Amino acid sequence: MGMRWYVVHAYSGFEKSVQKALKEKIDRLDMAHLFGQVLVPVEEVMEIKNGKKTLTERKFYPGYVFVEMDMTDDSWHLVKSTPKVTGFIGGSGTKPMPIPAKEVERMMQQVQEGVEKPRPKVLFEVGESLRVTEGPFADFNATVEDVDYDKSRLKVSVMIFGRATPVDLEFSQIEKV
Repeated sequence: MGMRWYVVHAYSGFEKSVQKALKEKIDRLDMAHLFGQVLVPVEEVMEIKNGKKTLTERKFYPGYVFVEMDMTDDSWHLVKSTPKVTGFIGGSGTKPMPIPAKEVERMMQQVQEGVEKPRPKVLFEVGESLRVTEGPFADFNATVEDVDYDKSRLKVSVMIFGRATPVDLEFSQIEKV
């Protein structure tokens, strides 16, 4: 039948430990010929904490691990008996359905884009209401006019003495209301 991709449901928050446990079990039981990649698709996101930019990982599919494998009774039992695995997604309990190759390609593309260009953790929309937290306009309400994710800056409109005043702020100087 050949190697196909399957989706394995794992306890949320334990995807990486399931990935590690599966890889160790495959090596220990000498079943590498039945398995390809074991993936937890993630993207890097830029987070601003205390005015500092940090890169963190965000899972595309929390609670799921993607396994490339040749589905046999032995490989099925290896995956099913791994701690923190609840089972396969799709098909029946004993005969899981592989995911289409097109879906796998799309997922791999998403992962690659996340590696090449980290996205900010918080996304802003034009017209959204925010509160300024730092600087001379602290505690003022603001409305988003333009977002520059490359520079982590926003152009907002702040009401001062009854007039809308444009202000350029960093992501770290505002919070969502």
